Amino acid sequence: MSKKLIRFDWAIKRLLRNKANFVVLEGFLSEVLFDEIRIKNIIESESNQEDAEDKYNRVDILTENSKNELIIVEIQNSYEIDFFHRMNFGVSKSISENLQLGQKYSEIKKVISISIVYFDLGQGQDYVYKGKTDFRGLHQNDLLGLSDKQKTTFQKDNVSDIFPEFYLLKVNQFNDNAKDTLDEWIYFLKNSEVKDSFKAKGLKEAGEVLDIMRLAKEDKYGYNRYLDSLSLKASEIFTLQTEAEFKLKEEIAKKGILKGHSNQTIVDLTELTIGRIEELRKEMKK
Repeated sequence: MSKKLIRFDWAIKRLLRNKANFVVLEGFLSEVLFDEIRIKNIIESESNQEDAEDKYNRVDILTENSKNELIIVEIQNSYEIDFFHRMNFGVSKSISENLQLGQKYSEIKKVISISIVYFDLGQGQDYVYKGKTDFRGLHQNDLLGLSDKQKTTFQKDNVSDIFPEFYLLKVNQFNDNAKDTLDEWIYFLKNSEVKDSFKAKGLKEAGEVLDIMRLAKEDKYGYNRYLDSLSLKASEIFTLQTEAEFKLKEEIAKKGILKGHSNQTIVDLTELTIGRIEELRKEMKK
């Protein structure tokens, strides 16, 4: 058995900011980071202020955990070719906004960026990727480490512990076969469903907190409007893609006409109708 729940991308902006519901977000973060994560607070900043058109919404939620680390969780539904750059921007902005004037650089908080994308980003076969910063010697290929004094001063074991970490979840690439607890969360992110057999941290609570039937009337209205906006956005993207493909086919047809190809040959090349090809011939004679 499974239960259909509210989409995580809507919940993370509305319901999961409530301290009473932190257990859901903590469960998700704990499974992704393979650590016991406790959220100290939700940080509201210029980066994650909500905007009507989401044009400036670079961060869905920015949290600070019990280790004083900043964790960004960002969800993107539609394709963005420069999303890697956007991830970089979000981390950079979080670092700069959370270092006060006069503070030492050693007080810069560690930032962990978790991006959940519903499109194929980059080129790779996996559906969960992790990126971190290491320094390797060009001649010795040795890994640059921290000195004992630095380890004591900064309470870090590795150089990479100082720099941001990136986690990328390519949800649509998941095959729905949940082999571990992280997969159970990704299954939920993809399908908005939690199976009775799932044991991942936070998912049991998600099944209660994100139950559509428990939504207040005003929240249910807002959620349905959000779903409508996603459908509208998908329709707009589909329309633009269709128009671009049609224009490309017409350009190919025009080149075929100039080369003296028959209507049938052009139909085979472009899948345009013979009627449209005849119209193009007339337009080109004017």
